[in-house]
Amino acid sequence: MRNELRALFITALLCAPVFGLPNYAVAGPRDEKKQREPKSVANEVRHRLVMLPWYSVFDNLAYKVEGDKVALYGQVTRPTLKSDAEAVVKGIEGVTTVVNNIEVLPPSPMDDQLRRALYRAIYGDPGLSRYSIQAVPSIHIIVKNGNVTLEGVVDSEADKNLAGIRANQVPNVFSVKNNLVVSS
Repeated sequence: MRNELRALFITALLCAPVFGLPNYAVAGPRDEKKQREPKSVANEVRHRLVMLPWYSVFDNLAYKVEGDKVALYGQVTRPTLKSDAEAVVKGIEGVTTVVNNIEVLPPSPMDDQLRRALYRAIYGDPGLSRYSIQAVPSIHIIVKNGNVTLEGVVDSEADKNLAGIRANQVPNVFSVKNNLVVSS
């Protein structure tokens, strides 16, 4: 009896698409995928950018997803990171166009010294050291011709202000722009 029921059940499943019987197992996920697509593309873009091997605290990558088009923004210290970011985003299913607006920062030994000094000043502070534990720390230090921009996310307004103060105390910094965002 069980074998007969199993055979009948398998036959019904196989014949459902042919005879127009409802096949909820097939229709449900397709409809659900269409609804989740923009959000899942954005999550996949973020994941792939964060996983780039040379992405560091001295780089800032941002993106905007508009349907099947992804625009990349930010600043990087290595030209290869710009091309790698574009390549990994092009490989995402559902992405047809990638606009790469990432700026490659000019090579400068002075800026490299400032980056190291700023890293020590910001992440060496006991109040901010917890942000350095992550694989890619959440406070990004962008240096271009002696001008500093802080990008990323912090837990409180006090942390944002402290990072700005610590960056302003580093010698040979011309200006500091604090674009840190306080997470809600």
